[in-house]
Amino acid sequence: MRIAIVDYNMGNLRSVKNAFDKLGADAIVENDAEKIKEYDKLLLPGVGAFGDAMEHLEKSGMREALLEFAKSGRYMLGICLGMQLLFQKSYEFGEHPGLGLIEGEVVPFDKSKFPHRLKVPHMGWNELFAKSSPLFQGLPEAFYLYFVHSYHTVCPEDVAVGKSFYGYEFVSAVQRDNIFGLQPHPEKSHNVGLKILQNFVEL
Repeated sequence: MRIAIVDYNMGNLRSVKNAFDKLGADAIVENDAEKIKEYDKLLLPGVGAFGDAMEHLEKSGMREALLEFAKSGRYMLGICLGMQLLFQKSYEFGEHPGLGLIEGEVVPFDKSKFPHRLKVPHMGWNELFAKSSPLFQGLPEAFYLYFVHSYHTVCPEDVAVGKSFYGYEFVSAVQRDNIFGLQPHPEKSHNVGLKILQNFVEL
């Protein structure tokens, strides 16, 4: 079982790689788009701006490689910005098309709905209320994970497998067939995060 951690110059890859190493998983940081098809599973990390990320994916050839991988039916997990890239579009610093693997769009937190004490970005530990998904096998219905983000996804209910609350309810985990996404960072979420990554390895 070989897992590609996609390197497209957008994210802290070391912490993701370290998490898989703790699990004894064969995860490799991969920046060659031609080699993506050789892997069994794929993890798409990401920290930064949506538009910049899509530009890097396009220029590196990774965009087409990711779309082909998704079509193959093999499992793919997006984390934080990597989850947002799975959607059709984002309104971060303009309007930008995404990979379009999951229906929906990425929008900023609506601060008009916030109590005064809340700030953006949403940063720190928060609860995720989970629906049935193989990613959450062996976990309770609610658990805490570590978040850092200023935008969130809006998507159909049948895609949302996890929700959280920050000022208002938002989608924090998604699944469409073989494609999974997590807004929080499992690699920064101690034992619960490792359990989620272990579940991904065992799919």
